[in-house]
Amino acid sequence: MSQQRALLRSMFDAAVAAAQPALCLPPHLPPRPRGRLVVIGAGKASAAMARAVEDNWDGPLEGLVVTRYGYGVPCSRIEIVEAAHPVPDAAGIEAAQRILRKVQGLGADDLVLALISGGGSALLAAPAPGLTLEDKQTVNRALLRSGATISEMNCVRRHQSALKGGRLAAACHPAKVRSLLISDVPGDDPIDIASGPTVPDPTTCADALAIVRRYDIELAHGVRAVLESGAGESVKPGDARLAGSETRMIATPQMALEAAAAVARQAGIAAHILGDSIEGEAREVARVMAGIALQVASRGQPFAPPCVLLSGGETTVTVRGKGRGGRNVEFLLALALALNGRPGIHAIAGDTDGVDGQEEIAGAWLAPDTLARALARGIRPRERLDDNDGHGFFEALGDSVVSGPTLTNVNDFRAILITRGPQNFRGHSK
Repeated sequence: MSQQRALLRSMFDAAVAAAQPALCLPPHLPPRPRGRLVVIGAGKASAAMARAVEDNWDGPLEGLVVTRYGYGVPCSRIEIVEAAHPVPDAAGIEAAQRILRKVQGLGADDLVLALISGGGSALLAAPAPGLTLEDKQTVNRALLRSGATISEMNCVRRHQSALKGGRLAAACHPAKVRSLLISDVPGDDPIDIASGPTVPDPTTCADALAIVRRYDIELAHGVRAVLESGAGESVKPGDARLAGSETRMIATPQMALEAAAAVARQAGIAAHILGDSIEGEAREVARVMAGIALQVASRGQPFAPPCVLLSGGETTVTVRGKGRGGRNVEFLLALALALNGRPGIHAIAGDTDGVDGQEEIAGAWLAPDTLARALARGIRPRERLDDNDGHGFFEALGDSVVSGPTLTNVNDFRAILITRGPQNFRGHSK
Protein backbone atom coordinates (compact mmCIF):
# COMPACT_ATOMS: atom_id res chain seq x y z
CA MET A 1 0.00 0.00 0.00
CA SER A 2 1.40 3.40 -0.98
CA GLN A 3 2.12 6.07 1.60
CA GLN A 4 -0.72 8.22 0.26
CA ARG A 5 -3.21 5.34 0.30
CA ALA A 6 -2.23 4.40 3.85
CA LEU A 7 -2.79 7.96 5.05
CA LEU A 8 -6.16 8.20 3.35
CA ARG A 9 -7.29 4.89 4.85
CA SER A 10 -6.14 6.05 8.30
CA MET A 11 -8.31 9.15 7.93
CA PHE A 12 -11.32 7.08 6.87
CA ASP A 13 -10.80 4.72 9.83
CA ALA A 14 -10.54 7.67 12.23
CA ALA A 15 -13.79 9.12 10.90
CA VAL A 16 -15.56 5.81 11.52
CA ALA A 17 -14.01 5.36 14.96
CA ALA A 18 -15.16 8.82 16.09
CA ALA A 19 -18.77 7.73 15.59
CA GLN A 20 -18.56 4.39 17.37
CA PRO A 21 -21.39 4.12 19.92
CA ALA A 22 -19.08 2.70 22.58
CA LEU A 23 -17.24 6.03 22.55
CA CYS A 24 -19.94 8.61 21.88
CA LEU A 25 -23.06 7.18 23.59
CA PRO A 26 -22.24 6.70 27.32
CA PRO A 27 -22.02 10.44 28.20
CA HIS A 28 -25.63 10.87 27.06
CA LEU A 29 -27.28 8.15 29.12
CA PRO A 30 -30.10 9.47 31.34
CA PRO A 31 -30.38 9.08 35.13
CA ARG A 32 -32.35 6.06 36.29
CA PRO A 33 -36.11 6.65 36.08
CA ARG A 34 -38.51 5.91 38.91
CA GLY A 35 -40.27 3.43 36.66
CA ARG A 36 -39.11 1.14 33.86
CA LEU A 37 -36.44 1.82 31.26
CA VAL A 38 -37.50 0.53 27.84
CA VAL A 39 -34.90 0.67 25.07
CA ILE A 40 -36.06 0.80 21.44
CA GLY A 41 -34.24 1.71 18.27
CA ALA A 42 -33.75 1.43 14.55
CA GLY A 43 -30.81 1.97 12.21
CA LYS A 44 -27.51 0.56 11.06
CA ALA A 45 -25.86 1.58 14.34
CA SER A 46 -28.74 0.65 16.65
CA ALA A 47 -27.39 -2.74 17.73
CA ALA A 48 -23.98 -1.29 18.61
CA MET A 49 -25.79 1.51 20.43
CA ALA A 50 -27.82 -1.05 22.37
CA ARG A 51 -24.62 -2.84 23.38
CA ALA A 52 -23.14 0.46 24.60
CA VAL A 53 -26.27 1.02 26.72
CA GLU A 54 -26.02 -2.44 28.27
CA ASP A 55 -22.32 -2.02 29.01
CA ASN A 56 -22.86 1.29 30.80
CA TRP A 57 -26.29 1.01 32.47
CA ASP A 58 -26.36 0.09 36.16
CA GLY A 59 -30.06 -0.69 36.53
CA PRO A 60 -32.76 -2.93 35.06
CA LEU A 61 -33.76 -2.47 31.44
CA GLU A 62 -35.52 -4.21 28.58
CA GLY A 63 -35.94 -3.49 24.92
CA LEU A 64 -35.84 -4.25 21.23
CA VAL A 65 -33.97 -2.64 18.35
CA VAL A 66 -33.90 -3.41 14.63
CA THR A 67 -30.77 -3.16 12.49
CA ARG A 68 -29.58 -4.13 9.03
CA TYR A 69 -28.82 -7.75 8.17
CA GLY A 70 -25.24 -8.46 9.26
CA TYR A 71 -25.10 -5.53 11.70
CA GLY A 72 -26.28 -7.35 14.81
CA VAL A 73 -24.24 -7.21 18.01
CA PRO A 74 -24.70 -9.69 20.89
CA CYS A 75 -26.77 -8.21 23.73
CA SER A 76 -28.15 -9.94 26.83
CA ARG A 77 -31.13 -7.75 27.79
CA ILE A 78 -32.01 -5.88 24.60
CA GLU A 79 -33.28 -8.04 21.77
CA ILE A 80 -31.63 -7.42 18.40
CA VAL A 81 -33.65 -8.02 15.25
CA GLU A 82 -32.25 -7.78 11.71
CA ALA A 83 -34.15 -6.62 8.63
CA ALA A 84 -33.58 -5.39 5.09
CA HIS A 85 -32.09 -2.08 3.94
CA PRO A 86 -32.50 0.05 1.81
CA VAL A 87 -35.75 -1.57 0.65
CA PRO A 88 -37.88 -2.78 3.62
CA ASP A 89 -39.01 -6.37 4.10
CA ALA A 90 -41.46 -8.33 6.25
CA ALA A 91 -38.92 -8.65 9.08
CA GLY A 92 -38.81 -4.85 9.36
CA ILE A 93 -42.59 -4.65 9.55
CA GLU A 94 -42.75 -7.30 12.27
CA ALA A 95 -40.00 -5.54 14.25
CA ALA A 96 -41.83 -2.21 13.99
CA GLN A 97 -45.05 -3.78 15.24
CA ARG A 98 -43.25 -5.37 18.19
CA ILE A 99 -41.53 -2.08 19.08
CA LEU A 100 -44.90 -0.34 19.03
CA ARG A 101 -46.34 -2.95 21.40
CA LYS A 102 -43.40 -2.52 23.79
CA VAL A 103 -44.08 1.17 24.34
CA GLN A 104 -47.83 0.99 24.70
CA GLY A 105 -49.27 1.14 28.20
CA LEU A 106 -46.28 2.88 29.79
CA GLY A 107 -46.74 5.32 32.66
CA ALA A 108 -45.47 8.80 33.47
CA ASP A 109 -42.64 7.37 35.63
CA ASP A 110 -41.32 5.22 32.79
CA LEU A 111 -38.60 6.25 30.35
CA VAL A 112 -38.14 5.19 26.73
CA LEU A 113 -34.58 5.40 25.43
CA ALA A 114 -34.75 5.58 21.63
CA LEU A 115 -31.56 4.70 19.73
CA ILE A 116 -31.90 6.15 16.22
CA SER A 117 -29.39 6.13 13.37
CA GLY A 118 -29.24 6.17 9.60
CA GLY A 119 -31.06 3.37 7.84
CA GLY A 120 -33.98 3.46 10.24
CA SER A 121 -36.36 4.65 7.54
CA ALA A 122 -36.26 1.26 5.82
CA LEU A 123 -35.70 -0.83 8.94
CA LEU A 124 -38.60 0.61 10.96
CA ALA A 125 -41.15 -0.31 8.30
CA ALA A 126 -44.71 0.34 9.45
CA PRO A 127 -47.06 1.19 6.55
CA ALA A 128 -49.81 3.71 7.23
CA PRO A 129 -53.30 2.20 7.57
CA GLY A 130 -54.47 1.00 4.17
CA LEU A 131 -50.97 0.57 2.74
CA THR A 132 -48.95 -2.62 2.27
CA LEU A 133 -45.32 -3.66 2.39
CA GLU A 134 -45.37 -3.84 -1.40
CA ASP A 135 -46.55 -0.22 -1.55
CA LYS A 136 -43.61 0.90 0.59
CA GLN A 137 -41.12 -1.19 -1.37
CA THR A 138 -42.30 0.25 -4.69
CA VAL A 139 -42.10 3.85 -3.48
CA ASN A 140 -38.69 3.26 -1.85
CA ARG A 141 -37.22 1.84 -5.06
CA ALA A 142 -38.56 4.74 -7.08
CA LEU A 143 -37.17 7.29 -4.61
CA LEU A 144 -33.74 5.65 -4.60
CA ARG A 145 -33.53 5.88 -8.39
CA SER A 146 -35.04 9.34 -8.75
CA GLY A 147 -32.16 11.60 -7.73
CA ALA A 148 -34.18 13.06 -4.83
CA THR A 149 -32.23 14.30 -1.82
CA ILE A 150 -32.34 12.35 1.44
CA SER A 151 -34.52 15.09 2.95
CA GLU A 152 -36.99 14.79 0.09
CA MET A 153 -37.05 11.01 0.24
CA ASN A 154 -37.67 11.03 3.97
CA CYS A 155 -40.48 13.57 3.64
CA VAL A 156 -42.33 11.15 1.36
CA ARG A 157 -41.56 8.22 3.66
CA ARG A 158 -42.86 10.03 6.75
CA HIS A 159 -46.25 10.57 5.19
CA GLN A 160 -46.88 6.94 4.37
CA SER A 161 -45.79 5.57 7.76
CA ALA A 162 -47.48 4.58 10.98
CA LEU A 163 -44.39 5.32 13.14
CA LYS A 164 -42.22 7.97 11.48
CA GLY A 165 -42.71 11.73 11.77
CA GLY A 166 -43.07 11.70 15.57
CA ARG A 167 -45.66 8.93 15.71
CA LEU A 168 -43.44 6.54 17.68
CA ALA A 169 -42.80 9.14 20.42
CA ALA A 170 -46.51 9.94 20.52
CA ALA A 171 -47.22 6.24 21.08
CA CYS A 172 -44.93 6.30 24.14
CA HIS A 173 -46.99 9.01 25.89
CA PRO A 174 -47.25 9.57 28.86
CA ALA A 175 -43.77 8.05 29.33
CA LYS A 176 -40.82 10.35 28.80
CA VAL A 177 -38.63 9.77 25.75
CA ARG A 178 -34.92 10.45 25.35
CA SER A 179 -33.72 9.97 21.78
CA LEU A 180 -30.01 9.45 21.11
CA LEU A 181 -29.25 10.13 17.45
CA ILE A 182 -26.30 9.35 15.20
CA SER A 183 -26.69 11.66 12.21
CA ASP A 184 -26.21 10.49 8.64
CA VAL A 185 -27.93 13.45 6.98
CA PRO A 186 -26.71 16.84 5.74
CA GLY A 187 -27.47 19.50 8.32
CA ASP A 188 -28.14 16.97 11.13
CA ASP A 189 -31.87 17.71 11.16
CA PRO A 190 -33.45 15.11 13.51
CA ILE A 191 -36.54 14.86 11.31
CA ASP A 192 -34.40 13.39 8.52
CA ILE A 193 -32.55 10.81 10.62
CA ALA A 194 -34.53 7.58 10.09
CA SER A 195 -37.38 9.90 9.03
CA GLY A 196 -37.79 11.24 12.57
CA PRO A 197 -39.86 8.62 14.45
CA THR A 198 -39.48 10.45 17.77
CA VAL A 199 -39.47 14.12 16.76
CA PRO A 200 -42.25 16.43 15.49
CA ASP A 201 -42.52 16.97 11.76
CA PRO A 202 -43.25 20.41 10.26
CA THR A 203 -43.69 19.04 6.72
CA THR A 204 -47.05 18.01 5.28
CA CYS A 205 -48.71 15.56 2.91
CA ALA A 206 -48.83 18.41 0.39
CA ASP A 207 -45.03 18.70 0.62
CA ALA A 208 -44.71 14.97 -0.05
CA LEU A 209 -46.99 15.21 -3.09
CA ALA A 210 -44.94 18.10 -4.47
CA ILE A 211 -41.78 15.96 -4.24
CA VAL A 212 -43.53 13.09 -6.00
CA ARG A 213 -44.53 15.43 -8.83
CA ARG A 214 -41.06 17.00 -9.01
CA TYR A 215 -39.40 13.65 -9.70
CA ASP A 216 -42.27 12.17 -11.71
CA ILE A 217 -42.70 9.23 -9.34
CA GLU A 218 -45.63 6.94 -10.03
CA LEU A 219 -47.71 6.12 -6.95
CA ALA A 220 -50.07 3.24 -6.36
CA HIS A 221 -53.68 4.32 -5.87
CA GLY A 222 -53.56 3.60 -2.12
CA VAL A 223 -50.41 5.64 -1.55
CA ARG A 224 -51.75 8.59 -3.50
CA ALA A 225 -55.04 8.41 -1.57
CA VAL A 226 -53.20 8.53 1.78
CA LEU A 227 -51.30 11.65 0.70
CA GLU A 228 -54.15 13.47 -1.05
CA SER A 229 -56.66 12.85 1.77
CA GLY A 230 -54.26 13.97 4.50
CA ALA A 231 -54.59 10.60 6.23
CA GLY A 232 -50.79 10.36 6.22
CA GLU A 233 -50.28 13.57 8.20
CA SER A 234 -47.52 13.36 10.79
CA VAL A 235 -47.23 14.65 14.39
CA LYS A 236 -46.66 18.41 14.36
CA PRO A 237 -44.56 20.70 16.59
CA GLY A 238 -46.43 21.63 19.76
CA ASP A 239 -48.24 18.30 20.06
CA ALA A 240 -48.77 17.65 23.78
CA ARG A 241 -47.84 13.98 23.41
CA LEU A 242 -44.25 14.99 22.64
CA ALA A 243 -43.88 17.41 25.54
CA GLY A 244 -41.80 14.86 27.46
CA SER A 245 -39.53 14.06 24.52
CA GLU A 246 -35.85 15.05 24.50
CA THR A 247 -33.40 14.64 21.61
CA ARG A 248 -29.60 14.46 21.76
CA MET A 249 -27.22 14.27 18.81
CA ILE A 250 -24.34 12.02 19.89
CA ALA A 251 -22.36 11.70 16.63
CA THR A 252 -22.35 13.75 13.43
CA PRO A 253 -20.47 13.96 10.12
CA GLN A 254 -18.61 17.03 11.42
CA MET A 255 -17.20 15.06 14.34
CA ALA A 256 -15.98 12.39 11.94
CA LEU A 257 -14.33 14.94 9.66
CA GLU A 258 -12.56 16.58 12.59
CA ALA A 259 -11.16 13.20 13.66
CA ALA A 260 -9.84 12.62 10.13
CA ALA A 261 -8.33 16.09 10.03
CA ALA A 262 -6.44 15.36 13.25
CA VAL A 263 -4.87 12.27 11.65
CA ALA A 264 -3.71 14.30 8.65
CA ARG A 265 -2.21 17.02 10.81
CA GLN A 266 -0.36 14.44 12.90
CA ALA A 267 1.22 13.30 9.63
CA GLY A 268 2.28 16.86 8.84
CA ILE A 269 -0.41 17.44 6.21
CA ALA A 270 -2.63 20.52 6.42
CA ALA A 271 -6.32 19.53 6.55
CA HIS A 272 -9.20 21.67 5.31
CA ILE A 273 -12.85 20.74 5.90
CA LEU A 274 -14.87 22.05 2.97
CA GLY A 275 -18.24 21.09 4.40
CA ASP A 276 -20.06 18.37 6.33
CA SER A 277 -23.39 18.60 4.47
CA ILE A 278 -22.57 18.73 0.77
CA GLU A 279 -25.40 17.58 -1.47
CA GLY A 280 -26.07 17.36 -5.20
CA GLU A 281 -25.54 14.87 -8.02
CA ALA A 282 -22.38 12.89 -7.21
CA ARG A 283 -20.77 13.54 -10.58
CA GLU A 284 -21.48 17.29 -10.36
CA VAL A 285 -20.00 17.50 -6.87
CA ALA A 286 -16.97 15.63 -8.23
CA ARG A 287 -16.43 18.21 -10.96
CA VAL A 288 -16.50 21.03 -8.42
CA MET A 289 -14.09 19.20 -6.10
CA ALA A 290 -11.77 18.48 -9.02
CA GLY A 291 -11.71 22.18 -9.88
CA ILE A 292 -10.70 23.07 -6.34
CA ALA A 293 -8.04 20.35 -6.23
CA LEU A 294 -6.54 21.45 -9.53
CA GLN A 295 -6.40 25.07 -8.36
CA VAL A 296 -4.56 23.95 -5.24
CA ALA A 297 -2.12 21.84 -7.27
CA SER A 298 -1.47 24.46 -9.95
CA ARG A 299 -1.78 27.77 -8.10
CA GLY A 300 -1.51 27.04 -4.41
CA GLN A 301 -4.98 28.55 -3.99
CA PRO A 302 -6.99 28.63 -1.81
CA PHE A 303 -4.59 26.32 0.05
CA ALA A 304 -0.96 25.44 -0.45
CA PRO A 305 -0.04 21.80 -1.02
CA PRO A 306 0.62 19.39 0.53
CA CYS A 307 -2.87 19.34 1.98
CA VAL A 308 -6.03 17.27 2.16
CA LEU A 309 -9.54 18.46 1.31
CA LEU A 310 -12.18 16.79 3.49
CA SER A 311 -15.92 16.77 2.98
CA GLY A 312 -19.04 14.92 4.05
CA GLY A 313 -22.73 14.88 3.30
CA GLU A 314 -24.91 12.81 1.03
CA THR A 315 -24.81 13.19 -2.71
CA THR A 316 -27.41 11.65 -5.01
CA VAL A 317 -27.26 9.49 -8.12
CA THR A 318 -29.93 9.62 -10.79
CA VAL A 319 -29.74 6.05 -12.05
CA ARG A 320 -29.86 5.75 -15.83
CA GLY A 321 -27.56 2.78 -16.41
CA LYS A 322 -27.57 -0.85 -15.36
CA GLY A 323 -24.20 -1.04 -13.61
CA ARG A 324 -23.27 -1.63 -9.98
CA GLY A 325 -22.96 1.76 -8.38
CA GLY A 326 -23.17 3.89 -5.28
CA ARG A 327 -22.80 7.55 -4.38
CA ASN A 328 -19.14 7.34 -3.46
CA VAL A 329 -17.85 5.35 -6.42
CA GLU A 330 -19.92 7.52 -8.76
CA PHE A 331 -18.21 10.55 -7.21
CA LEU A 332 -14.73 9.02 -7.53
CA LEU A 333 -15.15 7.90 -11.13
CA ALA A 334 -16.37 11.36 -12.13
CA LEU A 335 -13.48 12.86 -10.14
CA ALA A 336 -10.98 10.68 -12.01
CA LEU A 337 -12.32 11.87 -15.36
CA ALA A 338 -12.22 15.52 -14.29
CA LEU A 339 -8.65 15.26 -12.93
CA ASN A 340 -7.54 13.37 -16.06
CA GLY A 341 -4.52 11.76 -14.48
CA ARG A 342 -3.15 14.83 -12.75
CA PRO A 343 0.02 13.80 -10.86
CA GLY A 344 0.12 14.22 -7.11
CA ILE A 345 -3.61 13.90 -6.42
CA HIS A 346 -5.00 10.89 -4.55
CA ALA A 347 -8.46 10.40 -3.08
CA ILE A 348 -10.74 8.13 -1.10
CA ALA A 349 -14.51 8.19 -0.80
CA GLY A 350 -16.61 5.82 1.25
CA ASP A 351 -19.78 5.45 3.26
CA THR A 352 -19.00 5.31 6.97
CA ASP A 353 -21.46 2.43 7.42
CA GLY A 354 -19.35 0.24 5.11
CA VAL A 355 -21.98 -0.03 2.37
CA ASP A 356 -22.02 2.16 -0.74
CA GLY A 357 -25.30 1.79 -2.60
CA GLN A 358 -26.40 -1.82 -2.17
CA GLU A 359 -22.89 -3.29 -2.33
CA GLU A 360 -20.99 -4.67 0.65
CA ILE A 361 -18.21 -2.28 -0.32
CA ALA A 362 -17.58 1.02 1.47
CA GLY A 363 -16.14 2.91 -1.49
CA ALA A 364 -12.85 3.11 -3.41
CA TRP A 365 -9.44 4.71 -3.89
CA LEU A 366 -8.31 7.04 -6.64
CA ALA A 367 -4.69 7.55 -7.73
CA PRO A 368 -3.05 9.57 -10.51
CA ASP A 369 -2.66 6.40 -12.59
CA THR A 370 -6.26 5.17 -12.19
CA LEU A 371 -7.35 6.12 -15.71
CA ALA A 372 -4.15 4.78 -17.30
CA ARG A 373 -4.51 1.41 -15.56
CA ALA A 374 -8.15 1.18 -16.60
CA LEU A 375 -7.42 1.98 -20.25
CA ALA A 376 -4.57 -0.56 -20.28
CA ARG A 377 -7.13 -3.21 -19.34
CA GLY A 378 -9.59 -2.14 -21.98
CA ILE A 379 -11.92 -0.49 -19.45
CA ARG A 380 -13.53 2.72 -20.72
CA PRO A 381 -14.09 5.05 -17.72
CA ARG A 382 -16.62 7.31 -19.46
CA GLU A 383 -18.72 4.32 -20.51
CA ARG A 384 -18.64 2.95 -16.96
CA LEU A 385 -19.80 6.28 -15.55
CA ASP A 386 -22.61 6.50 -18.09
CA ASP A 387 -23.71 3.02 -16.97
CA ASN A 388 -23.52 3.96 -13.23
CA ASP A 389 -20.95 1.17 -12.85
CA GLY A 390 -18.55 2.68 -10.32
CA HIS A 391 -18.23 -0.52 -8.31
CA GLY A 392 -17.51 -2.58 -11.41
CA PHE A 393 -14.85 -0.06 -12.48
CA PHE A 394 -12.90 0.14 -9.22
CA GLU A 395 -13.31 -3.55 -8.39
CA ALA A 396 -11.70 -4.47 -11.72
CA LEU A 397 -8.68 -2.36 -10.74
CA GLY A 398 -8.45 -3.82 -7.23
CA ASP A 399 -9.18 -0.38 -5.78
CA SER A 400 -12.37 -1.05 -3.82
CA VAL A 401 -12.36 -0.15 -0.12
CA VAL A 402 -13.93 -2.97 1.88
CA SER A 403 -14.37 -2.33 5.59
CA GLY A 404 -17.18 -4.74 6.46
CA PRO A 405 -20.06 -3.53 8.65
CA THR A 406 -18.74 -0.63 10.73
CA LEU A 407 -21.77 -0.66 13.10
CA THR A 408 -22.15 3.10 12.82
CA ASN A 409 -23.18 5.59 10.13
CA VAL A 410 -22.37 9.29 9.80
CA ASN A 411 -22.75 9.44 6.06
CA ASP A 412 -20.25 9.78 3.24
CA PHE A 413 -16.58 10.57 3.78
CA ARG A 414 -14.43 12.12 1.06
CA ALA A 415 -10.74 13.05 1.21
CA ILE A 416 -8.62 14.45 -1.64
CA LEU A 417 -4.90 14.45 -0.89
CA ILE A 418 -2.83 16.91 -2.93
CA THR A 419 0.96 16.73 -2.92
CA ARG A 420 3.48 18.81 -4.85
CA GLY A 421 3.71 17.26 -8.29
CA PRO A 422 5.12 18.21 -11.71
CA GLN A 423 3.35 21.14 -13.31
CA ASN A 424 3.55 19.66 -16.79
CA PHE A 425 1.99 16.31 -17.53
CA ARG A 426 0.17 14.42 -20.21
CA GLY A 427 -3.44 13.51 -19.59
CA HIS A 428 -5.04 10.25 -20.65
CA SER A 429 -7.71 9.66 -23.22
CA LYS A 430 -11.14 9.31 -21.69
